[in-house]
This record gives sequence, structure tokens and C-alpha cells, in this order.
Amino acid sequence: METPMSTLFEEFRMGDTTLKNRIVMAPLTRSRAPDDAADERVALYYAQRATAGLIVSEGTPISREGQGYLFNPGIFTPEQIAGWRLTTHSVHSVGGKMFAQIWHVGRVSHPSIQEGGKLPVSATSKQAVGATAFGYDADGKPALVEPPAPRQLTTAEVSRIVGEFAQAAENAIEAGFDGVEIHGANGYLFEQFMNPLVNDRTDQYSADQLENRLRFTLEVIDAVVARIGAGRVGIRISPYGQLFDMPLYEQIDETYTALATEIGARQLAYVHVMDQSGFPAPGTEGGGGGPKATFISLLSTMKSKLPDTALILAGGMSRQRAQDLINDGIIDLAAFGTAYISNPDLVARLQNNWPLTEAKRETFYGGGAEGYVDYAPHRG
Repeated sequence: METPMSTLFEEFRMGDTTLKNRIVMAPLTRSRAPDDAADERVALYYAQRATAGLIVSEGTPISREGQGYLFNPGIFTPEQIAGWRLTTHSVHSVGGKMFAQIWHVGRVSHPSIQEGGKLPVSATSKQAVGATAFGYDADGKPALVEPPAPRQLTTAEVSRIVGEFAQAAENAIEAGFDGVEIHGANGYLFEQFMNPLVNDRTDQYSADQLENRLRFTLEVIDAVVARIGAGRVGIRISPYGQLFDMPLYEQIDETYTALATEIGARQLAYVHVMDQSGFPAPGTEGGGGGPKATFISLLSTMKSKLPDTALILAGGMSRQRAQDLINDGIIDLAAFGTAYISNPDLVARLQNNWPLTEAKRETFYGGGAEGYVDYAPHRG
């Protein structure tokens, strides 16, 4: 007799891709690519976790300009495409599916990472106060560094970046990915356009109208879809997120409901929502973000606008929460982040109620094999 929990482990059709279960490995920055290209160790890391229904890669910059962190594998040079091809081949060889998360950090970068020491670029001219990039310090050593005030992109440059996202998507398909996830979350470039308290533009991407604030995001979606097809495109968003100096604003629900409506009309493969409603706000002891009830209400509204597009939720996920939200029709797929760092066989552990191994936080970013590919599967 089937148990109510079984749906989490059933096959699911998402756009052009059939997934063997509804469990998603969320994108996780690990900073393990010394030459900014995926290598054999990166391939092993993802192949170990390929029992997930879907793997979303760590953020992979679309250009040198779009990079905010050292040692992240990009998707804009032949060497980077070749590096990722080894990873996707490894994942596919053990039955996995994998999307590339394509990424531009906007103002959350530093001249030490940028070509010729240039300023980071953004929708805005406002500095991301309290944010940190991972670049080089005054002594030339890798370190967390404060981003300066960015240079505001010209209108023509915005169009260029739209084209770079489309090219990155084509590169990802060439590298063997099953599709791409546009990184529209966590205070990076897309949110820098969408947030009216950050966007200080005066052109057609300005904050004075909702249509203008969403214009860049929709242009990127349309350009990527034109290049690789809607069934291979997802997007990640984080309503109520306050990472990297993203203040809350009154029009959050209106903004993301309108975005969901536009995405639903385009029939993308999925929308991947990062739940930051419980994250502490900067300078507070806790709380932060939007209240949970408000967030779930927005999620339900968005789901109603996405009849042919899967909804993925990440953040604070457990087996029980995942199944409850799927059973209630609020989400279609559940994404797990930190748990995947230390549990490469997470699907089996969830399915069999085996205990989870705790991750070693000191090995999250940078380093070698330790805390990366040396976590053992469960031994019954």
C-alpha cells in the first residue's frame, strides 16, 4: 500500500526534462575551482549527488564582469565549457539531470576581481553597504572584501548583458547541461533592477513603474528562451530576501505576482523560490525577512499563476515539510541545500529515514577534497 510520503520520490515531468524524483539539489557556492573552471574533483562532487531528481549547479558567472567571488567556475570561455562538460557527462552517466545556474552579481563584486581593476557594474549607483565579495585584499591574498559603489550601467550595456545571458545559456547546452536556471535571487543583478529602493535609474529600466523594474528580467528570460527553448529554462528568486543590502519594499507581493504571471505565460520549466522569510535582517537579533504566513500566501498566489510551470521551494526544508507542501499543492519540487553538502546520498537517507550527517562549516568554501568529496554514504 502506498504511503502519503511516496510522492516526494515519484517521477516528475518538468518542462522538457523528466526527473526521477521531486528532490532538487539547490545551488551551493563551494569555491573549489582554482582556475575558475570545473575540474575532475567538481565532476566527482556532482556525480556523487546525482540521485537527486535535479541538480542545479553552483552559480556560474556569465562573464568576468559578472563574477563576485574567486574560484567559481564560469561558463564564458572554451576552457570553462569543457570543464563543465566533464561534470555533466559524469552526472548523466549515473542517471542524473543537471541545470546550470547562470549568474551576474552586479554590484556585489570588487575591482580586484574585475578585468583591469574596473568598478563593478549595476542597475544602480548605490553601494551594497555591509555586503562582501570574495576577492583579493591589499596584500594580494584571497579575502572577503567590501564592494565599492558600482558604476551604473548605460542603457546600451544593459542590452549587452541580456545578450551575454543568452550566450551563457547556449554555452551551457554545449557543455551538456539539461537546461539553465537564471539567478534572479539573493540581492544580485536582477534584484538590483527590481527593488525600487535600490534602482535609481531614469531610463526604461527605472523604478518609477513596475513594468520598467521587471523589464530587464523579462528581456533576459525572453533572450534565453529564444536561444534554448522555454522547456529548458528556470529562474531563481527570493521574495522578502534582504541579502546584500536589499531593503524590504511595499510592492514585494505585487512585483513577484506580476513576474509569476509573465513567467506562467511563457511556460518556463520552473520557478525556484528561495525562502528567506526567516533569515535575520541585518543589524537584528532574529526575525528579519517577511513573516512566514505572508511568504506562504505569496507562494500560493504565485503557484496559481504558473499552471504549466513547476514551482520549487528551497530554504529550511525537511522531508515532512517538503511532502506537506507538495500534498497541499503549494509546491511541486523541494530543494535541499546544506544537507546535500554532507549527504551525497540524501535521497536514500530521506526515503529510508536514515540520520543525516552534519556538514563541517569550516570546509564550505575553498580548500580541497576535505568537506567536499569525502562525505561517505550511509552504511546501514
